[in-house]
Amino acid sequence: MTKAEPENRAAKKERTRQALLDTAMDLLTDRSFAGISLREVAREAGIVPTAFYRHFASMEDLGVVLVEESMRMLRQMLRDARRDPSPKNAGTSLDILVRQVHSHEREFRFLCRERYGGISEIRRAISTEMRLFVSELTVDLSRMAGLEKWRHDDLEIAADLIVGAMFTAVVALLDADAPGYPSEDVVIARAEKQLRLIILGMATWDPSRS
Repeated sequence: MTKAEPENRAAKKERTRQALLDTAMDLLTDRSFAGISLREVAREAGIVPTAFYRHFASMEDLGVVLVEESMRMLRQMLRDARRDPSPKNAGTSLDILVRQVHSHEREFRFLCRERYGGISEIRRAISTEMRLFVSELTVDLSRMAGLEKWRHDDLEIAADLIVGAMFTAVVALLDADAPGYPSEDVVIARAEKQLRLIILGMATWDPSRS
């Protein structure tokens, strides 16, 4: 047996695994995760249902991986946006957000739909990722000039407000310009104002009174 043979098998297995993830995401374009089945995903990916278990323990396991991969994009977006949280940079942060939403619309629709959806494992995975975002931003804020004396719980509240505002903007952007919904320009302007209010409020907060 040559060294190339196991590598080829590993590559084939990875391609099949990715095909299952891509197929599931395609099926989720206009459906909830609870509305797709293992057999459907396997069939569309070109494998027999029993072969599915070589890659994922269950459909819920596949769903959690979809969350992790989709959240990876959101995580990078938020990292870029929080490098310098100031009122003047709120617009730049939202430009990053809009580009990401347009580039990965199906992934963001999946996250927004399933955040309060019917599959508990997926809800928990999204909640865990959101808490991780808040935790990372809390650490970043604690290192900023002027915030060194803030209590951890105050920093965490501020971080939660910023992350929440960004996610709310994602939800609004997904339906922007659709009949009965605000235009993208209106959504962006509102989100920018929210971020400015949060950041300006942080600048006047007295940590000794919290």
